[in-house]
Amino acid sequence: MVLFFFFLVIIVPEANALFTQPSRYHHHPTSRNRAIRNQVYQTSATENYEEGIQTQIPRIPASKRSSTIEGPPIESKPDYSSINGPLGPFVDTILMSLFRFKLAQRLSRSDNEVITPDSKLPLNDFMGIIDLTSRMNAQHSNRKTVQTYAQEVLVSLFPTFILDRYPSWFAKPFPEFSAKMCAWATVVGGTWLMGECEVNDIPEMDENGGGKRMGVLVKRCRFLEESQCASICVNSCKIPTQNFFYENMGLPLTMTPDYSTGECQFAFGKLPTEEEERAAKDTPCLMRCPSNGGMRSWHNSNEQQPTDSESGQWLKDLKALGELQEKPNGSVSSCSLMED
Repeated sequence: MVLFFFFLVIIVPEANALFTQPSRYHHHPTSRNRAIRNQVYQTSATENYEEGIQTQIPRIPASKRSSTIEGPPIESKPDYSSINGPLGPFVDTILMSLFRFKLAQRLSRSDNEVITPDSKLPLNDFMGIIDLTSRMNAQHSNRKTVQTYAQEVLVSLFPTFILDRYPSWFAKPFPEFSAKMCAWATVVGGTWLMGECEVNDIPEMDENGGGKRMGVLVKRCRFLEESQCASICVNSCKIPTQNFFYENMGLPLTMTPDYSTGECQFAFGKLPTEEEERAAKDTPCLMRCPSNGGMRSWHNSNEQQPTDSESGQWLKDLKALGELQEKPNGSVSSCSLMED
């Protein structure tokens, strides 16, 4: 019954909008779409193992690699297209398409300081979300703008009557039950975005019987894997999602990504501490970062924002900004994007 209600109030009202979009959104990737992907990611020499597509992922100079995180081995990258949530691939495709549709809507609003056009990739292609998210980060040097946009996309996915009532009807009077319900819903509705995940316990919340089945362990995050950028992870996912649950759902959430393994631990009902947030922000760049660390410098600069988001020039500009500056002790400076 809960699943049926979820399907009625969230998925069905949006289906008409999704499936009345231009036909280019609704077919599976063809050779032409693969060519478009190559054009979007035209700056690299590392193979995308998902479909054998050649992408341009620059490498950080070897002399700097001691201050970067290599991340999980690309050879063991999961086949994310074969990983489905509990409701099956059909519902996952609808959820993915809905998310992409809402993201494109938010980024193309006429009142935006910079208007970001939708990706040329089909609506049901996960890499279209990565393309849009990367350009969103590249076009806005203020990381708060990126975080706000991402949170507003999450808000737009839910009917107003749910967000208006959930804090007072569930989160405040029944915090433990709400945490468990949100953990379950995250697995049900988010597997397509994160990859394989499972509900688990949070041992540090075990006081007074809390923490049981109030967490979600993402085993190797698809969003992080495909974006290959810790800065995009923090500013487009971690912080906006934590803010959404706390400010819009009335439920604290702590997300703890592990950039060396690709794991991410959700802890519902737990407010993030300053130490935990600083640890996430202080993480070095990933070795396979497409901007070579430039995304971080760009988000802390006052330079004019690039507006030609489809030409690929933005990535070249970010790579130029990504020349890592050495500190007097010889270490590489941490990401300015992460700094407050």
